[in-house]
Parts: sequence; C-alpha cells; structure tokens
Amino acid sequence: MSLIGIYFGNPTGGGTDGTRASEGTGATPITIGPLDTASNEESDPVKLAIRCDSGYVAAAGATITPTGTTATKWALAPDNAGSAGTFGAYGAALEFASAIPDSNVLFWAKAKTADTETPTNDTSVDLVIAATISPE
Repeated sequence: MSLIGIYFGNPTGGGTDGTRASEGTGATPITIGPLDTASNEESDPVKLAIRCDSGYVAAAGATITPTGTTATKWALAPDNAGSAGTFGAYGAALEFASAIPDSNVLFWAKAKTADTETPTNDTSVDLVIAATISPE
C-alpha cells in the first residue's frame, strides 16, 4: 500500500475519516451511479479526499489522473468551501499545488455515460496519484 490514498464515503475536509479506496484490488472501489446510458446521464458530484498516511506529507502537492478504458467519462474538480469547484475536462488530471498533509484535502468527481454504451458495471477506471511523499 502506498503512503497516500483517496478516500470516499463523505469525508470531512481536514479530518481523517472516509473509506480508503482500494489500490488495484477492486476490494473497496469508488462507486458512481448507476447511470442511465439511454439518456446520456451525468452523475451528481461525489465528494472524495486525498491524504497521506499519518506522519507523511506530499510537500509539493499531487496530481490525480483518471486512467483506464473509460477514463474520458470521468471529470475531477477541486473543493470550493465544501462544494464542487469548476470541473476540468472529462479525462483531465486534477493538480494540487499545495502540500497534501495527513488530513483530508477534498476534491470531487463525476462520471457520464453515452447512449452508445451497453449498460455495465464499469470497473475499468483508476484514479492514479502522482506525488513525492516524505516524512513530516
């Protein structure tokens, strides 16, 4: 397990709550949906958090990038006082210029479907974190 992770389940900004998303196992994935492919549905924003393990920091910030088969159907946004900020383009990375501490830094995700898709439980997307982690 890495020293930095993504948390879901209504995490609190500045807290240490939330459920850590699994890393490559699919055991505790971030879930968005279900979405109606026939209507090209877009999900409501889902609140997530990034944080380092206790005693560690990503002093130079971090970048989260959606990767995988349908990554272009995921959009990320920074937090804006407890609500979703401006979403980037679908499939685009989200950059955090400030340090990522060992407490929750909130961000938001949403997903969309297309009427050309077959309804499925899509598990092809990973949110990949790029950061340099060091002891506090």
